[in-house]
Amino acid sequence: MTARYCSLAQQSVPAFAPGLAAGRLRALIGGSRMWVNGTVLHYYFFDRDGDGSVIPDPGTGRSGHVSWVGGKEQRDVVRECFQEWQDLGIGLSFVEVGDRSEAELRIGFQLGDGSWSHIGKDALGVGLGERTMNFGWDLTVPGERGTALHEIGHALGMLHEHQSPFAGIHWDDEAVYTDLAGPPNYWSRDTTFFNILRKLDPDEVNGSVWDPHSIMEYPFSAGLILEPEQFRAGLNPPGTLSKADKEFVRRWYPPAETPGPRELVPFRSVALRLGPAEQADFVVEPPQTRTYTLGTFGDSDTVAVVFEERDGEPRYVTAQDDGGTPHNATVRARLVKGRRYFVRVRLYANWGSGETAVMCW
Repeated sequence: MTARYCSLAQQSVPAFAPGLAAGRLRALIGGSRMWVNGTVLHYYFFDRDGDGSVIPDPGTGRSGHVSWVGGKEQRDVVRECFQEWQDLGIGLSFVEVGDRSEAELRIGFQLGDGSWSHIGKDALGVGLGERTMNFGWDLTVPGERGTALHEIGHALGMLHEHQSPFAGIHWDDEAVYTDLAGPPNYWSRDTTFFNILRKLDPDEVNGSVWDPHSIMEYPFSAGLILEPEQFRAGLNPPGTLSKADKEFVRRWYPPAETPGPRELVPFRSVALRLGPAEQADFVVEPPQTRTYTLGTFGDSDTVAVVFEERDGEPRYVTAQDDGGTPHNATVRARLVKGRRYFVRVRLYANWGSGETAVMCW
C-alpha cells in the first residue's frame, strides 16, 4: 500500500543581491530558511470551534468545513516530538503557548488536507490566523509518530532527503505519478513533481551525503525506484531520527556557550545606524507582520535578533542580512502596540555586538 506523504507548500526561491561571491551565495542559500541559533520557537495548537476551513474530499470531490482542532492524544504526540528534537541539546528551544499571536508555529490537525509544514523561517510570512503546520492523519497509529518528527524537521529548516542531488535516485517517473495520483494521497502531477521528483539545489540539502535512514526520507514501495538497485524492491527508513539528522541540527544549532569577554562591547562602539526610537518603521497597529530594515552594518557578516522581554523570558524573532554590500538586516516581526522592543546586533567579523531599544506605539 502506498504510504501517506508530506506535501510541502510551494515557495518562491529567495532573491539575493547580484554580484555576490559564490561562497557567500552558497552560504546564504543554505541558511536562508534556518533560524538564528538561540531562538525560542513558540508553538500553538488551534483550539476554537471556528478554527477550520472548507476543503474537498479527495475521494468524492464534495467540499465541506473541516476543523483544525486535534484531540489531546494527537497534541501529546507532537509535544513529545518537539521534546525529542530539543533533547538533542540543540541551541533552539520550544515553548507551547495558548495565544496564536505569540506563536511562530501554529499547528492544525485537519483530516484530508495531508501533513505538511512551512520550512524554517518561511513560517514568519504566514498570517496569524493560518496554520504553519498540519497533520492530516492519526499520529497515534503505530508507525505514524515519525510524521510529527518529520514535520518538525521541516520547521527547523530541513528538506526532503530523497530530493537530494547526492542521492543518485533514478525514478520510474510515470510509475511515481500513477502511484501518487491514487489513494491515500490523490496528488496532481505538479504536486508529485515538487515533492518527489524535483531535485534540490546542492546548497539547500541537509548534508553532502544522502541519508536513506533520515527522518526526512519517505518510504517508497517496490517499482518506483530504478536506481540504486538495492532500492528497487522498496525503500523503508525506520521513521526515527538518524545519526545524520542529529549531526545536521547540532551543526546548525549548536548548544549556546557562555560568551567570551570580547563578544560583548558597548553599543556605541559598533558603527550601527539603527535610527532613533521614534523611527516610523516601528509604528504599527497590532498585531501585524511586516518587514523592517534594522540598519546598515557595513561589509561584514551579520545576524540581527529582535526580541521582547516579558516576565524575564526572552521571545525571539529572527532576522538575516539581505546579502547586499553594505549589508542590511531585515526581519519579519510581529510587533504589538505599547510594548517596548530591543534590537540586538552581533557582528561576527569583528566580534562586536550592540543593543538599542525602540518603542512600538
